[in-house]
Amino acid sequence: MSLAVRDLELEELMDDPACDPRRLRATLRRFGTINRLFSGWGTTYRAELAPYLAALDRPARVLDLGSGGGDLVLRLAALAARDGFDVHWTGVDPDPRSHEVAVARSSPPNAEFRMTDAATLVAAGETYDVVISNHVVHHLGAEAPTFFAQSRELSHGLVLHSDIARGRRPYVLYSVAVTPFAPGSFLRTDGLRSIRRSFTQHELQRLLDDEAPGAWSVGRHAPFRLLAVGRGTAPAPEPPRA
Repeated sequence: MSLAVRDLELEELMDDPACDPRRLRATLRRFGTINRLFSGWGTTYRAELAPYLAALDRPARVLDLGSGGGDLVLRLAALAARDGFDVHWTGVDPDPRSHEVAVARSSPPNAEFRMTDAATLVAAGETYDVVISNHVVHHLGAEAPTFFAQSRELSHGLVLHSDIARGRRPYVLYSVAVTPFAPGSFLRTDGLRSIRRSFTQHELQRLLDDEAPGAWSVGRHAPFRLLAVGRGTAPAPEPPRA
């Protein structure tokens, strides 16, 4: 096995429509734990999202593209509520299996989950203050430039895409660390396949520079993680009338 290049031929088990539904549900439900341990969103919230929300000084709308089982939306909603931010959270995912798990969760009134995708939202003219994604980027192949462009079209403010960085160390460490959480799920196999499909920092920056030169910055916000930070292209919302 080589990690020198992305392995785009490798498919994750959970992406198979015929995969075991029980193992899939277990995987989606345990993502909450896995994301808390490995995704670095606590750091991203403090460094990027919270300061942006504070600077808005008004109610905000945040969109999570490819929200899966909904754990990240609910985690960020709780953090923002703790900090006193007025935010409406929307998680979207076109997969009905993920949507079923997300809507089954206990959600606050300011969080919703919808079974749709970025292209549909763009066509409907919807816009948000912040657009985020987590562990979506490594799934992308030839459609990646379109996805990144759509994420900017949906935002009139901040855009954040977070994913794992490809490398030998994260591969080895994850293979060990995930073991207690993996039984009865796809977490181990699909997590390792995700790393093999993922970008390096240089690869992702080069791709984003091709999509929109100067619009994106790719950094490392946590160990073995990549964070692409961009600015939306949607028109700014009109201020409320007095």
